[in-house]
Amino acid sequence: MSGPEGAHPPERRRAGDPSGPAEGLVLLLSGPNLNLLGTRQPEVYGTATLDDHVAVATKAAAEHGLTLEHVQSNYEGVLVEAVQGARGRAAAIVVNAGAFTHYGWALHDALAAYEGVVVELHLSNPDRREPWRHTSVISPVARGCIAGFGGHGYRLAVDAVAALLAEAGGPG
Repeated sequence: MSGPEGAHPPERRRAGDPSGPAEGLVLLLSGPNLNLLGTRQPEVYGTATLDDHVAVATKAAAEHGLTLEHVQSNYEGVLVEAVQGARGRAAAIVVNAGAFTHYGWALHDALAAYEGVVVELHLSNPDRREPWRHTSVISPVARGCIAGFGGHGYRLAVDAVAALLAEAGGPG
């Protein structure tokens, strides 16, 4: 999952691996153009980079006894494959799908087939932006949505995942 699309290579274990699922694993997915954070529309998305946000999420996960794995791609298929690879392996997925939020039906379907906790995340509040951003195809398959809190959303999303996993009797 590395390459020109900007994916950060995750540590891989396949579903059914004899070492078992990583119950404390949270997969963070970042969609198209999020690799440009820090320079892309700072008036909307702030000046923090994607690496800054991933560092916040990683720290928050560690504070809850969770491990974070991050995948960023400008290609929907890469994100779909990451979700499929998380089945039976990760306890939760936090997804900032970028523009795929509004039309990424393949990502929707992959998340619908995922059995763990899904939390949708947005730096900005899509409902305060252009009308085409008001519809999310991710929301129907997510447990909840964190939106409009800028970079704080990454910590909030991980905190939400940890609380939901603890509620269910899992790690966190």
